[in-house]
Amino acid sequence: MTSLPADRLLITVAPTGAETAKADCPQLPTTPEELARTAVECREAGAAMIHIHVRDHDHQPTLDGVLLKEWVAAVRESTDLVVQLSTGGSVHDPLEERLKVLDAAPDSCSLTMGTTNFGDDVFMNPWPFVQDLYQLSQERGVVPEFELFDLGQVHALRRLLGRYGLPHGGKVHCDLVMGVPGGMDGTADALVASVAALPPETTSWSATGIGRSTLAVALAALSKGGHLRVGMEDVLTLAKGVPVERNAQLVERAAELGRLAQRTPMTPDEARVLLGLA
Repeated sequence: MTSLPADRLLITVAPTGAETAKADCPQLPTTPEELARTAVECREAGAAMIHIHVRDHDHQPTLDGVLLKEWVAAVRESTDLVVQLSTGGSVHDPLEERLKVLDAAPDSCSLTMGTTNFGDDVFMNPWPFVQDLYQLSQERGVVPEFELFDLGQVHALRRLLGRYGLPHGGKVHCDLVMGVPGGMDGTADALVASVAALPPETTSWSATGIGRSTLAVALAALSKGGHLRVGMEDVLTLAKGVPVERNAQLVERAAELGRLAQRTPMTPDEARVLLGLA
């Protein structure tokens, strides 16, 4: 479905997220300077795309337009990584503010295909919002990554593509987000079922294992020919009692798992071909 060799592996790094407090995890990158350093380290370790949640000057999650542009610029000035902004923000962000994320002109954006119980909170993605965000991404030339938290969202993607056609660039890239309390299990069985149900238009997919499901999901994804997303947004330990000190450690581990599966980490230029950005 692409012109890339079949052995190429897209590694996306999600370095910050919106849930973990800086006070609880001082090594979390929560400033543009910290993000730029993280981007350089992760690029060297094998990442090709970076998924960004922005923090304000008090290290709190924000969708402030000026800061979004500042963080995007920080990555672009330091690396050639594909820049993907989260349109999820935090679970408390209003829908109208989340649409404005595309004003920062990222290469890619996350697009979650439905509402999900997210621990004790609710991650709101009602169908009218999903449609609005998708059409806006088409108008702005931003490539969406469809984030799928359960099988219902996989089927919703079929509905969306059937109604509005292909994304900008013509490629359909999905990320299976697994192991969130309230979403699908972080298991090989859940991954296989989700991959089997993906729309025929799908050209590539990755998987994200949250918390203790990280390694199980990564190994299952590699065995099915998928790609990987890793980072401190999703897991804060390398093993029980062993904290992650740098996002690059998680990228390095993903790259090593890929090599064991005879997969070679993509360059950002190759990722752009995969995603329809080239």
